[in-house]
Amino acid sequence: MTYKSVGLAALLAMSAMTLAGCEQAEKSAQQLMGQAAQTAKQAIDDTHKAAEQAISEATGGLISPKKQPAEDAEKSESSTETI
Repeated sequence: MTYKSVGLAALLAMSAMTLAGCEQAEKSAQQLMGQAAQTAKQAIDDTHKAAEQAISEATGGLISPKKQPAEDAEKSESSTETI
């Protein structure tokens, strides 16, 4: 083996390791984004629920929270799963 072929083999090995590292980093980033999206959705839902309760208490129950149809609830859940 010459120095060129050893250098080429080392370069190819380093490239392969770099690509594997990039794929792992991408998977980790996707998981973090999914978790962040879920946390954000939960925070929005909690805020919405608290706002509805505050409005209901402030109006003495004249305005009550609307019940969301089960179909809409399923639709919103499935849209967050695609993230």
